[in-house]
Amino acid sequence: MTTILILYASLGAGHLNAAKALTEAFSHYPDVEVHSQDALLYASPIYRTSITQIYKQLSERIPTLYKAIYEGTDGDDVEESLDGNLSVARLEFLFFRKLEDLVTEINPDVIISVQQIPSRLIQLLKQKNNWSIPHYVVVTDAIAHSSWLNHEINGYFLPSQIGVNMLTQRGANPELLHITGIPIKLEVLEPKSKAEMQLNHNLLLDRPVITIFCGGLNTQRVKIIITDFLASATPLTLIVIAGRNETLLDAIEDLTDSEQVKLVKIGSIDYVDDLIVASDLIITKAGGLITSEILARGIPMIIIDPIPGQEEQNADVIAASGAGIQIRLPEMVAQTVIYLLNYPERLAQMRQAALASGQPRAALDIAEFILNDIQSPKEVASLVQ
Repeated sequence: MTTILILYASLGAGHLNAAKALTEAFSHYPDVEVHSQDALLYASPIYRTSITQIYKQLSERIPTLYKAIYEGTDGDDVEESLDGNLSVARLEFLFFRKLEDLVTEINPDVIISVQQIPSRLIQLLKQKNNWSIPHYVVVTDAIAHSSWLNHEINGYFLPSQIGVNMLTQRGANPELLHITGIPIKLEVLEPKSKAEMQLNHNLLLDRPVITIFCGGLNTQRVKIIITDFLASATPLTLIVIAGRNETLLDAIEDLTDSEQVKLVKIGSIDYVDDLIVASDLIITKAGGLITSEILARGIPMIIIDPIPGQEEQNADVIAASGAGIQIRLPEMVAQTVIYLLNYPERLAQMRQAALASGQPRAALDIAEFILNDIQSPKEVASLVQ
């Protein structure tokens, strides 16, 4: 029996969903036992509450400061980054005493980190206890911030070639860098037809379907976008998914169908993939997981309001690939969508670019690589060339 410990940190839903996808992928293999744990549950309550609130306040309410911190801490030199991350881990370990007990109790054959906090803590625990447990890191952003880099990592799994290029330019060893994509739920591998999904969810078949994923978006900016769509003369169905935006549905309660636009307002859902398949185009932030799911289905995107830092980089990569368009002004969103609907050849090009960029097998590919890698153990290579 091979025992695998997957560690994430519940700062946003992306890391949790990546851990879930990897757990699902490993479940396809016999004699593999998977434990997926939120590392923050093994931190002191003071640290857990503080880091959660700091992340939320900075990313959602003071994005300019968040960007300054994110970019200011992204080192250009691998050796300096390794030393800096180890120093941070030594400070954090004062609040994570229980994490060592967790690893000892599970006694895993492999550890996989899908967030920076557990990744740097595990490197410290490996040094402290002289553990030889293979440790892999799954990067969940298009570009790897230097905080992802640590000592004694057996391999890094990255979304794209540009991420590999940037790390190697900084001096990282390319032998440790593997392009797999971000692990997403295996549901994206299931064949689904657009018409079937539209029928299943009572959507009109005679018009385009536009979906807005609003979790994390500013309520007033979303209301501007919806209002502009309702004024459109182009027939379409507009699906608004509030998700974790708790104020949105109340704020748009007064907005209803117009003559040409059918407005569908929904809270939280467990059928995201169905609506992705049903859509002609999706409006979203640039979270690594949701954009990876959309690309895997070959659906074009309009990206708005990415969190400064990693989501801006995600948006740049998607826009550069031709699979999406990044827009700053909410007043331009409906106008851009209508333009694309009137030029189907442009929309078709974006679909092809999305399919070319999408990596629906990422979770399976990572699981397969790791299981094969531990069958033929070798010394951990240095991250520094």
